[in-house]
Amino acid sequence: MRRGVGAGAIAKKKLAEAKYKERGNVLAEDQIVQMSKQLETFKSNLEEFASKHKQEIRKSPHFRVQFQEMCATIGVDPLASGKGFWSEMLGVGDFYYELGVQIIEVCLALKHRNGGLITLDELHQRVLKGRGKYAQEVSQDDLVRAIKKLKVMGNGFGMIPVGGSYLVQSVPAELNMDHTVVLQLAEKKGYVTVSEIKGSLKWEKERACHVLDHLLKEGLAWLDSQAAGEAQYWLPALFSELTSRDVTPEEANQMTP
Repeated sequence: MRRGVGAGAIAKKKLAEAKYKERGNVLAEDQIVQMSKQLETFKSNLEEFASKHKQEIRKSPHFRVQFQEMCATIGVDPLASGKGFWSEMLGVGDFYYELGVQIIEVCLALKHRNGGLITLDELHQRVLKGRGKYAQEVSQDDLVRAIKKLKVMGNGFGMIPVGGSYLVQSVPAELNMDHTVVLQLAEKKGYVTVSEIKGSLKWEKERACHVLDHLLKEGLAWLDSQAAGEAQYWLPALFSELTSRDVTPEEANQMTP
């Protein structure tokens, strides 16, 4: 007959488990301390690097991208505040906030034409044009970072992936995944039809019409009901002919039945 485990053996086992747990806690605390020291060293080196190369960071968009990536590895956000060490050292906070103002100005100036959607490429070109040739160089990565900071203003600003780039949304229109997929489908030609949506996305007609009606309502699409075959829904933000010139509200009305 098997003997039961005695009280002494149970107590001994619990004592051993407690010691293992205590030792594990000590090791974990030691690792946290070591990691904290390493992060502090890295942060100190990063600040030294920023101080030494601040001119390159200010002037070179490529250098700024690399610096941002270095900051991200230790959870440092140089844009988190317009004040503090990073702003005083590099001026990057002020740079991105000023860039954000320029982005808003461009988007507002073109809202009557594109309904609040603009390609990142066009936005980049217009921001550069507005800054002048002697201003600090700006990259598309700089625009993306500035737009992310503009999101604190609410749901007005955002980015929609289209092709290998983005559409920048500057109006508080509610766009779900269906709307995004249709915008991506229209990316190559600048317009889309109900039949194309049904064929490419395997949707029912009602679903396609619901999405297109919403884009029309929000001013993000224009309807050409006299196109050959069937009605075409144009996305002015993607329409290459319209991006090359300014279109007045009167011209926009002429295109919409």
